[in-house]
Amino acid sequence: MERTDVVVVGAGQAGLSSAYHLRRLGLEHVVLDANPAPGGAWQHRWPTLRMATVHGIFGLPGMDFTPPDPSRRANEAVPAYFAAYEQRMGLEVRRPVTVSAVRDLGSELLVETDDGSVRTRALVNATGTWTRPFWPSYPGRETFRGRQLHAAQYRGPDELAGHRVVVVGGGSTAVQLLPEIATVAETLWVTRREPRFREDEFTPEIGREVVSRVEDRVRRGLPPESVVSVTGLVRTPEVAAAEAAGVLERHPVFDRITPDGVAWSDGRTWDADVILWCTGWRSALDHLAPLRLRGPGGGIRMDGTRVAADPRIHLVGYGPSASTVGANRAGRVAAAELRELLGSTARSTA
Repeated sequence: MERTDVVVVGAGQAGLSSAYHLRRLGLEHVVLDANPAPGGAWQHRWPTLRMATVHGIFGLPGMDFTPPDPSRRANEAVPAYFAAYEQRMGLEVRRPVTVSAVRDLGSELLVETDDGSVRTRALVNATGTWTRPFWPSYPGRETFRGRQLHAAQYRGPDELAGHRVVVVGGGSTAVQLLPEIATVAETLWVTRREPRFREDEFTPEIGREVVSRVEDRVRRGLPPESVVSVTGLVRTPEVAAAEAAGVLERHPVFDRITPDGVAWSDGRTWDADVILWCTGWRSALDHLAPLRLRGPGGGIRMDGTRVAADPRIHLVGYGPSASTVGANRAGRVAAAELRELLGSTARSTA
């Protein structure tokens, strides 16, 4: 059976950053990725997402990200950059390989996959959230005769043309999709809370405050908050235009789902053909379940990128590092801590 010092699970921004720094520090490692090609979750984004509306893309360590044509599809531009990065940095990623479970063998961890198992002394988990779309539960949902889809399944407005569409969710995904869907369909936007748009500039000080707040939650073993719940929504020119056109008129979320649409407790109803759930994602950590890392609060208690209960395991792209710039830093921190943990007994890649 294969043995290594570190297994990196996931080859998105956080995973590639981790692999880069592990390589620089001379730690033997294996990178496993469930996707069929480079690009992480970006290769699965809806085709109407253009680079003009993508914010906060930072280059991976050692290779700048040159902004492409604003009209280029994000699900092409970002994966192309990731592929070029893997090649230039000499990062070997095994794909598609799906990790089914990670087990504690005492002195080692056993990483079980659909392509065999690997024994490792440490693990960097960088699986993100894209494969864990969150579907909230509402009374009557199973009775709805129309179509229900999550934003992760959305492939553009054409598939919704001529329909009546309920868009559920108060985050940036709903705000991005509503304007384009409204050009071909009748829409109703519902959220649990009144959306909060930022009127002030998002300064570095505010960014540090956001990171500190999320860090505090994961340090206490609580599930991470969504970024938008902390920062508020950005009022871009596209958002302002949609507001002016009446597309972003928000309504309180319904109380139940009926066979023909949605209904509120005061007797109001709205007939619908489609319910689009823009309700976010959860961390894809099911394969870590055998390690019993979750605490009573429902989350995993963290110390930086390190799992507090087991210093061999680092979660990157989780909690405060769930952003492109945060993922870069997390990869560097995780690699440095594992170099210190494994010390002189680590196998060298040199």
